[in-house]
Amino acid sequence: MNSASVSIPAWRRVLLWLALALMLTAVVVRIVTLQVWPDYERGFSFLQAQGAARSVRTIDIPAVRGMILDRDGRPLAVSTPVISLWADPQLVSLDEGEIASLAERLELPIDALELKLNEQSGRRFVYLKRGMIPARRAEFEAFLGRGVYLMEEFRRYYPTGEVSAQLVGFTDIDERGQEGVELSLDQHLRGTAGSLRVIRDLQGQVVETAEVIEAAHPGDDLTLTIDSRLQFSAYRELKAAVLAHGASSGSLVTMDVHSGEILAMVNQPAFNPNNRSAIQPAAVRNRAVTDLFEPGSTIKAFTLLAALETGRYRPHSEIDTSPGRLRIDNKLIYDPVNYGVLTLQEILAKSSQVGTARIALDLNPDDLASLLQRVGLGGIPGTGFPGEVAGSVPQRYDWKPIEQATLSYGYGLSVSAMQLAQAYAVFGNGGLLVAPRLYKDSPLMPAQRVADEGLVGEVLEMLRMVVDQGTGSAAAIANYGVAGKTGTVHLIGDEGYEAHKYSAVFAGLAPADSPRIVTVVVVNDPQTDDYSGGKVAAPVFSATTEAAMRILGEVPDRPALSSLSPALAQGVLR
Repeated sequence: MNSASVSIPAWRRVLLWLALALMLTAVVVRIVTLQVWPDYERGFSFLQAQGAARSVRTIDIPAVRGMILDRDGRPLAVSTPVISLWADPQLVSLDEGEIASLAERLELPIDALELKLNEQSGRRFVYLKRGMIPARRAEFEAFLGRGVYLMEEFRRYYPTGEVSAQLVGFTDIDERGQEGVELSLDQHLRGTAGSLRVIRDLQGQVVETAEVIEAAHPGDDLTLTIDSRLQFSAYRELKAAVLAHGASSGSLVTMDVHSGEILAMVNQPAFNPNNRSAIQPAAVRNRAVTDLFEPGSTIKAFTLLAALETGRYRPHSEIDTSPGRLRIDNKLIYDPVNYGVLTLQEILAKSSQVGTARIALDLNPDDLASLLQRVGLGGIPGTGFPGEVAGSVPQRYDWKPIEQATLSYGYGLSVSAMQLAQAYAVFGNGGLLVAPRLYKDSPLMPAQRVADEGLVGEVLEMLRMVVDQGTGSAAAIANYGVAGKTGTVHLIGDEGYEAHKYSAVFAGLAPADSPRIVTVVVVNDPQTDDYSGGKVAAPVFSATTEAAMRILGEVPDRPALSSLSPALAQGVLR
């Protein structure tokens, strides 16, 4: 049979072309539905979402925590950039040698690193090490992209270290305030983290920034009233005294008598907030505002002010302290020696318990207690510091004579160093009580008149004689008059007052002619034979205040004694 061309019926050719056209149309329709129609099931919106789920990520933009500054803008707390290494345990693809190398760089045992990755194998995120300096980035480049990644964070750093540790406080590793100012104003300092949409490759590395969803907002800076120079000086002197006398602890507060601004606040023991690996809980407390103590003889100045307010006493009024002791009920109050007849001024200078007790017994029982409350004792100072305590001043319906007597020389009430500084500022501020201020931008509250200006001036002069001629001589400084009072107080133990444990206290003002600052020093449980406020606390006041006068630029209120003749110098001291 001859081979001949087979004729294909026309209808078949039409059918073939029609089938090809339908197939092409179906492909075009499918492409259009996938790429154009947004509402089509598993259309382009679905596909884009699936692609984004595999490559687009939203990451946090860390916010910088606000700085804490001293009154002149010197940093007390700053946030510095750091890097943190993290892993996705489900994507880690490192061999044993690489795991060992990574562990070495992380300063971890190999077993510890493997255990961390295995225990967290069901998770997609685990920190390997946080808070490393950015310069270490190169050490980890070889591991990145294989389930190991770097992220940028911030870490808190404290330039003044232990000098301001209890005051400034510290944050945790996530920069949340834990103690001190960092805690009390955490919301003010803390910023708001932002978010960023990025595109990652198969290894998880960011290859493109898509868009900023929300910008990060840094925290607000905070300026304290503290002067770092005074803070360093006060810390140095207090630490030296605590070590020299084998004391258990100590506190110091320096405050501007007119504005209430706290210029220095230091404590012992202390800690380094930049390395808290061996921190002791007792070292964290800001004892100047959280710890209470009986103020002892520093209260005698207020006892004499209460006496002057009755109008029956003047600074040169005489009190017979013979024979140097006074029995009230079954308690014996005594002086070191029989001082005989003393004026009020001499009672304060010699710190006579008998003379003070006799004056107190002649007063209305509520006179002294109400005065102590007027000058701020028994109330919260209002610095806003966490853990700030109020202290207590006794209130009685029926005062016993012994309660009147002991209150007059500082037993039976409790105060903090901050409270005592606020109260003594009344003597330097003409009878006006000011609220302590720790934050530079906090409003200056109106001062309250709590005592007559003239009477307060008379007590201030008596306090000056305590330093010039009495128990506070170690508080004197060159070229400046000092007014202040010593205190030596028995500490309370489990069974009452301890016979051989004391707190040494000094509260004073300078320059005496026109006081600018008040400083209170408390040293607890000195172990040396010299345990009194005049021997332990007063020298700390002297060294700290002398430095403060220079730093603050205060004009000397008395001539340099070295340039005077001995007779004239003695007259100046009087």
